[in-house]
Amino acid sequence: MKKIHLRALVLAAGHGTRLQPLTAFVPKPLVPIRGKPVTLLTLEQLAAIGCQAIAVNLHHQGEAIRQSLRDSVGGVPLTYSVEDEILGTLGALGPLQEFFRPAELVLVINGDSLCRWPLRRLIRRHLRGSYEATLLVSKSIDPKPFGGGVAVEERKRIVSFRQEGEDNPKLRRRVFMGAHVLSPTILDRLPTGPADFVSDLYEPMLGIGAGIGAVESSRKWHDLGTPERYRQAVLKWGRRRGWQAVDVEVAGEVAVERSVLEREVRVETGSQVKDSVILQGARIGQGCRVTEAIIGPGVNLPPHTTVKRRMVTPVRADTASSEAASIVGGLVYEPI
Repeated sequence: MKKIHLRALVLAAGHGTRLQPLTAFVPKPLVPIRGKPVTLLTLEQLAAIGCQAIAVNLHHQGEAIRQSLRDSVGGVPLTYSVEDEILGTLGALGPLQEFFRPAELVLVINGDSLCRWPLRRLIRRHLRGSYEATLLVSKSIDPKPFGGGVAVEERKRIVSFRQEGEDNPKLRRRVFMGAHVLSPTILDRLPTGPADFVSDLYEPMLGIGAGIGAVESSRKWHDLGTPERYRQAVLKWGRRRGWQAVDVEVAGEVAVERSVLEREVRVETGSQVKDSVILQGARIGQGCRVTEAIIGPGVNLPPHTTVKRRMVTPVRADTASSEAASIVGGLVYEPI
């Protein structure tokens, strides 16, 4: 790939509503994936392909995100764009027009998606094509849970972002993976204020006959939008079936299977932890049974507690939970 001036925006301004109550304690862009915040994994990949500068937009718990990610990644400087009101996926580019002015290409990636992004391939395809925007789409993810996905024709061109009224066997339904590359000419047409890529840019482009390219990928991709998707993503990330931070303490007669234990976790004698994610500082009491669960940061799980397919977090004033949740001993037990 020829050397080009590439700049990127990683979207990190959401509330993480669907991940509540976990996001009352950890901002969604910082949820850990085997010792690293999910957004940092994407930033490192952008630095590795030669991105010259990266912006991150912030809103909910923005200062915590800034303190965690700091000022640079892999020698690439980070610019933070603080949004007093959430501007949306497309509106986030508006305050960054001067930041993007030197760029020959612009990459935009969702900060809450987990993938080993095929970014070089995405850029090469964009440069070879004649489109102002090229989107990365998955050919291995079922589009039904994602609203039916997008419609891609044989020439790898997106023709629709909606499923209604579609009856064409030559079209393939694909899931947008949250990464797209843009030509800088698009920046001249940005609306002011809050705006969404699909409804405020891509669908109007299709309406006037403009092309939008698609790069199909079979890479593993995870949308961390719900607790169960987050649990699955953490357990499937990496080559090993489980992972433990170096300072984890596991007592004798403990069975830990296919699970991820983050920093400062302690598991007491006689407990079993299976297919679960245990977050920083949690303590699993003696004789507990934890299966297909998420144990939140700082949780002190009482001895002989059984947790199956639930997320457990402490109770505090800003903890939002569903009607199906139960509160016992200062802990929220949320079904996942």
